Amino acid sequence: MWDDREALEPLALADHSRVLDVGCGTGELTRVLREESAGRVVGLDADRELLSHATDGEYVQGDATRLPFHEGSFDLVACQALLINLPDPGKAVREFARVSSDLVAVIEPDNSEVVVESTVESEGPLAQQARETYIEGVETDVTLGAAAADLFEDAALTDVETRRYEHTRVVEPPYSEAALESAQRKATASRLAEQRRTLEAGGMTPAEYDALRADWREMGRDVVSEMQTGAYRRRAVVPFYVTVGRVRE
Repeated sequence: MWDDREALEPLALADHSRVLDVGCGTGELTRVLREESAGRVVGLDADRELLSHATDGEYVQGDATRLPFHEGSFDLVACQALLINLPDPGKAVREFARVSSDLVAVIEPDNSEVVVESTVESEGPLAQQARETYIEGVETDVTLGAAAADLFEDAALTDVETRRYEHTRVVEPPYSEAALESAQRKATASRLAEQRRTLEAGGMTPAEYDALRADWREMGRDVVSEMQTGAYRRRAVVPFYVTVGRVRE
């Protein structure tokens, strides 16, 4: 995602010397922040297993809604695709504002705006059907995107600004190991099975799920077949929003 780092411009990394990446996972964004900043960058995540793969810097285990730091410990607190996974994202933003002395920044997608184009004709419509039902059934706001600005206002952050960017993911020959694995998962509908409970919570009946699963597996077999001849192409556009705001002095 961070091959093009234009989206990081609002974070003014050159002006911040104490940076916290909340919900860092395996440290993907943390490493980028370190490359772009001359200061101290700390990654934090609640998942010990994910943190075990982040070994190239300073990392701390902790809860985004109860950060283990004093007020003003950092001058920039940031996160990527974290708030969409929290039942109370506003509580996390208030914590960000508490431990930051200057800037808070969140990078959040709007999953309702994802667009998938594929040489397998059925892939785009099936992905949209599953996505729309999943959004209805999931317990968190995975469409948060630009609406994160409202959480900033509630946290008394000022000078709030939001910018929209698009992250494009392309699958084409030569196919990566990850792309090949993804195709196999489509052919078995394993990811769909993992999401069954959420899909049914979104209004999908068991019969509708079974029909979707059958169509999904057929689509996956077509993907695998096209990959074998080098004909498969897939393009997904994921819109994400960078929202920044300042802590009141």
